[in-house]
Amino acid sequence: MISNPAKGWEEIRLRSNIREVSFEYVYPMIGCSALAVFIGSIFERGWGSAEDYQYAMMQCAGVVVSLFGAYFLSSYLINRVRIRVLEQRDDIQLSQQFAGYSMTVTFLLQILTGILPDLGIISMMLQFYIVYLVWEGSEKLLDVKEDKRTVLTLMASVILLVCPPLIRFVFDKLNIFLN
Repeated sequence: MISNPAKGWEEIRLRSNIREVSFEYVYPMIGCSALAVFIGSIFERGWGSAEDYQYAMMQCAGVVVSLFGAYFLSSYLINRVRIRVLEQRDDIQLSQQFAGYSMTVTFLLQILTGILPDLGIISMMLQFYIVYLVWEGSEKLLDVKEDKRTVLTLMASVILLVCPPLIRFVFDKLNIFLN
C-alpha cells in the first residue's frame, strides 16, 4: 500500500472482504500502535513506579481512543461525502474499507513515533502521503469519476488528517478535566 498505492488498492478491491477490514486490518494496526506507544512511554519514563505505568497506560488509551474514533468518524463522514457530493449510494462498509486502508500512513507513523517520539516533526510531514493514498483509492476502490476525484481527495484527506488529532485533543482535555 505504501510503496505502490495503485497496485495496493487494486489488490484490496479484488481480494479483500469488505466486511472484515476492521477485524483483519484496522484493529490489529490500532493494537500495534497502542503497544508501540506503551513501550515508548515505558522507555521514556522508566518503569520504576506506578505513576510511570499509569502514564504509559493513559498514553496507550489516548492512542486507542483517537484511532478507533477517527476510523469510525472518518468512515461516517466519507460516506456522507460520497452520498451528497458524489451522488453515490449509501455504503458505510465500503467507506469503512476506504478509510481503514487510507489510514495506513497514520497507523505506521503512530507506531514509529510511539517508539521514537523524537521523530514527531518528520511524522507530521509524512502524514500528507495520505493525500496520494486517497487519490489512488478514490479511483480504484470507490470508482469516482475523474471530474469529482479532486473534491473527494481533498475532503477525505482533510477528514483523515484532522480526525485523529482532534479526537486525541478532546480525550486529553477530558482526561485532565475528569482527573
